[in-house]
Amino acid sequence: MTLPWYEILLRLGLAMLFGMLVGMEREHRQRPAGIKTHILVCMGAALVSIIQIKMIEEVIAAAHENSALAEVLKSDIGRMGAQVISGVGFLGAGTILRTKGTIKGLTTAATLWLIACVGLAVGMGYYKTSLMAITLTMIVLIILHIIQNSLIKGRGLKHIEVTMINKREAMNYLNDYCNNNSILIKNIELYDSMSDNVLTYVYTLLIPRTITADNILVDIQMDENILSASIVNDTLSE
Repeated sequence: MTLPWYEILLRLGLAMLFGMLVGMEREHRQRPAGIKTHILVCMGAALVSIIQIKMIEEVIAAAHENSALAEVLKSDIGRMGAQVISGVGFLGAGTILRTKGTIKGLTTAATLWLIACVGLAVGMGYYKTSLMAITLTMIVLIILHIIQNSLIKGRGLKHIEVTMINKREAMNYLNDYCNNNSILIKNIELYDSMSDNVLTYVYTLLIPRTITADNILVDIQMDENILSASIVNDTLSE
């Protein structure tokens, strides 16, 4: 049975919707791959599945018309899909950033790989399977994110915005301060660059229970290279 045009449109439309759902969540967290990227990956994967189905239909039709071709014509239903799954890994790798010993973007790389798999399922017509997959994906990205934030807050994770001059001296001071007080630096991210010499960084710190964040703010502002320090919203982004 030939795949009708409205069925093709339905599958591509669902792929666009599923990609948009995951992409919106990534865009909200300001990740490198957002709505458009996830939509295009999901639709592209769905299109590959549809093309594979059309090729199989043509092979079956040709074999039906000429029985001699049945032993010659071959069509591997999984080959093109396998290339999508492996090929999207290169796209995902482009979203992974490594800075100052920390790695960011792994979750976004995983969502790109997963949304490609969902697109393949939609393109093959596995609607229930793809719907269940996208539902569980959104639960992981949203609900588990909230749970993870609450657990990390309980362990004393704080995000401190630090505006500094003389970057090298200021960062050396902060590193020494954290080492001397058993404070673990989880991440350092550039937030703003007012000029070549005035920079604002967001430090993600795991603070021992014996030290308060307010005390840290007072201490680090004693250094002449630290212009200001303040606590920002304690949220975790992946």
